[in-house]
Amino acid sequence: MKKVIRIGTRSSELALWQANTVSNQLRHLGHETKIVKIDSIGDEVLNKPLYELGTTGVFTKNLDIALLNNKIDIAVHSLKDVPTVLPKGIVQAAVLKRGLFQDILVLKDNDEFFTQKSAIIATGSLRRKAQWLYRYPNHTITDLRGNVNTRLKKLHDNEWNGAIFALAGLKRIGILPENTIKLDWMIPAPAQGAVMVAALDQDEELLKALYELNDKETEICVGVERDFLNKLEGGCTAPIGALATIKNEELNFKGALFSTDGKKKIEFTKSVPLHRVNDLSEFAASYILDRGGKKLMRKLGKVEKRINIFSTKNLSIGQKSALNPEIGVDMSDFITIRHNRIKPVTVKQPIEHVIFTSQNGVEALLDNFMASELQFEKIYCVGRRTKRLIERKIGKVSHVENSAGQLGKYLSKNLKDVEVTFFCGDKRRDELPAILEENGIILNEVIAYQTLLSPNRMNKEYDGLLFFSPSAIESYLSKNEPKNETAFCIGGTTAKAAQNHFKQVVEAKMPSVESVLKSVNTHFIK
Repeated sequence: MKKVIRIGTRSSELALWQANTVSNQLRHLGHETKIVKIDSIGDEVLNKPLYELGTTGVFTKNLDIALLNNKIDIAVHSLKDVPTVLPKGIVQAAVLKRGLFQDILVLKDNDEFFTQKSAIIATGSLRRKAQWLYRYPNHTITDLRGNVNTRLKKLHDNEWNGAIFALAGLKRIGILPENTIKLDWMIPAPAQGAVMVAALDQDEELLKALYELNDKETEICVGVERDFLNKLEGGCTAPIGALATIKNEELNFKGALFSTDGKKKIEFTKSVPLHRVNDLSEFAASYILDRGGKKLMRKLGKVEKRINIFSTKNLSIGQKSALNPEIGVDMSDFITIRHNRIKPVTVKQPIEHVIFTSQNGVEALLDNFMASELQFEKIYCVGRRTKRLIERKIGKVSHVENSAGQLGKYLSKNLKDVEVTFFCGDKRRDELPAILEENGIILNEVIAYQTLLSPNRMNKEYDGLLFFSPSAIESYLSKNEPKNETAFCIGGTTAKAAQNHFKQVVEAKMPSVESVLKSVNTHFIK
C-alpha cells in the first residue's frame, strides 16, 4: 500500500495511546501512518451523565462522519464505546488483542467507609452505578465525567470516598494509583478493554492490511458480548454487563441486566465449546428478557421493534447495520459445513485454473493444506468476501463475479479447451458446471465440504424469513410450518424452492447478503 494511512482518534491521552498502538503495528508491517485528532460529542459535553445525552455513539459519531467524508482512512475506538450497529459503509476492520477488562475502585483515602452506613462513590456509568448499588444499597452515587486524568483530579478535589474506573485505561497511560481495589465481582461493559479499528467497506486493500492486526480470540469474545448487548437493545442508557473468555477451546460467558436503582438483577452464565458459540448471545438475551428483562427494558424507555425477521444464516455486525432501525433481526445457522478430507495428490502438481464459488470451499481447502502447498496460477471466484479471503490466505484472484452463472459466462468467453478445478460442496448448483461443459471446458470437481442441516424450532412468529440457499429452506421446513411470513431469497434457485411453500417470496436483485437485506428494507419500510 503506497498511501499514508490517516488514523482518526479522539484527542484524550488514552485515545491517543490506542491510536499510536495501531499506528506502531501498521508501521511494523511496512505502512506509513498519520494521526488525525477529532473530538467527540462525549468529549465536549461534560456536564451530563452519558445516559442523559440522548444518543448512542457519543464518542464515535464525529469520527464516523470524518471517515465517511474521506477526511481519515481509519478510526480507532474503545470498542465498548461503539454502537452495536455501525453506520452504513463502515465496518469493523480489526480488533486488537484485548487488554485488562476489569473495573477498579480508586480510593480517596482508605477503605474504612465499607464498615460505615453510607459512602459516596463517583461514576458516570449507569452499569457501574447499578451494580454498585446492588451490592451496596446504602451508598450514594455521584456523577463523574471527563477523561481519566480529569476524573482522577475530580476525585482528589471532592469529598468522595472513591471513584470507579476501567483498569485498562489507567494502566495503558501509566497513571494507575496504588490505592485501588479490583472489582472482580463487577461485570464489565461488553468489549471493555478492547480496541477496534473501523474503516470503509469499499477499501479492500486497506481492509486486507488491517486484518493483519486482528486478534481472532478477542474478536470472538467481544462479538458474543456485543451481540448480546444488541439483542437486549441496550446502549449507554441500559445497565448491561457482559464478559466472554476462552479457555481450553471453551467459551465462558456471563451477562446481566440491572435496574437503574440496582434493586433488580437478571443474570445468565453458560460455557459452550467454541464451535457452538453462534447462538449463545441470542439464547442469553432471550433468557434474560423472558425472566423480567422485557419489563426492565420498557422502564428504560426501550420498545420492541415494529418489524421482526429471522435469518437462517448468522449475519455480521456490518450486515445487521444495513437493516432499517425499525427492523429487529434474530438469526441462527440452519445449515452447517463439514470439511472433507482432500487427497494430497489433488494439489501435488501446479493447477492452472481454479474456481471457488463460496468461502466454504476456500476454508475447506485450507483445512487440508497449508497455503504454501497450493500452487494455483489463476484463481476465479464468486463474491467480494470470497475474493478477500482468497487473497488474504492463498494469493491473487484473477477475476471475480457476483454469481456462479456470471462467472461461467466469463470463463466460457475467455478460456478455450482447458481444464478447470472447482473446489465445491456436495450440494453445489448445476448452473456453473453446465455452462462450462457446454463450452468445452473440462471440469474437475473436488468435493471439499458437505452441507448438513441444523434446524431449530421457531418459538415466535416473524414478519420475514431470510434464506440463502435451497438447503436452508429444507432445513427450516424440517422443524417449522410456513405461516404468513415473507420469504426473502438470495437468488432465483432459492426463490424457486421457496415458492413451493411460502405465499409471498421476494428475490434479491443481486445474489448477495447485502442485496437480500436491501430487499427487506424496501419491502417493509415504505
